[in-house]
Amino acid sequence: MATILIIDDEKAIRKTLTEILSYEGYKIDEASDGEEGLKRFSEKAYDIVLCDIKMPKLDGIEFLEKAKEINGDVPVIMISGHGNIDTAVEAVKKGAFDYISKPPDLNRLLITLRNAVDKQSLVTETKVLKRKVSRVQEMIGESDPIKRIKETIEKVAPTDARVLITGENGVGKELVARWIHEKSNRNTGPMVEVNCAAIPSELIESELFGHEKGSFTSAVKQRIGKFETANGGTLFLDEIGDMSLTAQAKVLRALQEGKITRVGAEKDINVDVRVITATNKDLLKEVDDKNFRLDLYHRLGVIIIHVPSLNERRADVPLLVDYFLDIIATEYGQPKKGIDQKAMDALQQHNWTGNIRELRNVVERLIILSAKTISVEDVENYVLPKK
Repeated sequence: MATILIIDDEKAIRKTLTEILSYEGYKIDEASDGEEGLKRFSEKAYDIVLCDIKMPKLDGIEFLEKAKEINGDVPVIMISGHGNIDTAVEAVKKGAFDYISKPPDLNRLLITLRNAVDKQSLVTETKVLKRKVSRVQEMIGESDPIKRIKETIEKVAPTDARVLITGENGVGKELVARWIHEKSNRNTGPMVEVNCAAIPSELIESELFGHEKGSFTSAVKQRIGKFETANGGTLFLDEIGDMSLTAQAKVLRALQEGKITRVGAEKDINVDVRVITATNKDLLKEVDDKNFRLDLYHRLGVIIIHVPSLNERRADVPLLVDYFLDIIATEYGQPKKGIDQKAMDALQQHNWTGNIRELRNVVERLIILSAKTISVEDVENYVLPKK
């Protein structure tokens, strides 16, 4: 249950609110004036604050202003026996969650508290999602190959040039695509991702271009394709080398003319989409093997960015390990573990066949199975193959 800080200079009010809210299951701390309340607020995490307005030393409005500077996400509910409309308006303008007159109506108070708790839950969920997104956008590394990729992204992102990203599985091709989108002029638009290898060849056209109701047996309603969904933004076609030749021809037309046609339709639809593609295949070899269109290859590869394997950028392993130690500890809600130098050296020399994806899994394994500090023995026991 939520923890509430009650700040009021009237002891009887504090006692009454504490008894009522404790009975409702809330955890309660009290403060007799604004200064004491601010000290408690700065030292402990609270879910909600109930704060009187007229108090000695530091009044409620002053407390509200200072509390918002410390943690603006905590709902502060103002209560006062000297209230009027102007006071309530001023409190809300300064960031108060709500304003309640004394003596507070119990039902109104409990509803307001529940609403405040719900708001806090949404704020927390939003922060978690933002952390996940920001982690996806991190590009860790100071090796020369990574510096060159970052420099290329800075140059190409503001343009609408199509980009082909190559590299082994697990090296971070999607990450490069996201960076390009985030740094582009389209970053307020959607970034739509399609894994071409995960979609059956008979469904890829419907996935990309959409279909009309009744255009095939299972088409029970109209569907908007990924090209239309990404209009005004970026379409990321991952594993483009696995796309069927029929779908390749339609993608080529969409790139040439800026138009698509839904499956089962005759009307063209204009689309404004930047296409970024990625593959772990040698597309020129696929061209020689008649699996990929040469004209599409040239259309897609205006800019080609090759993402090196982790074995080609071993200097970045310590930075990546430290990064994963930090974010995984945060996810698990536990202190960040240390790692001794011999263990780090062993990880740096390991053959990373799964690249960064494998490294993250290994760090998570070590966090779970090791003591406070990860040792070289932990690496030998849990990472290195047994001979």
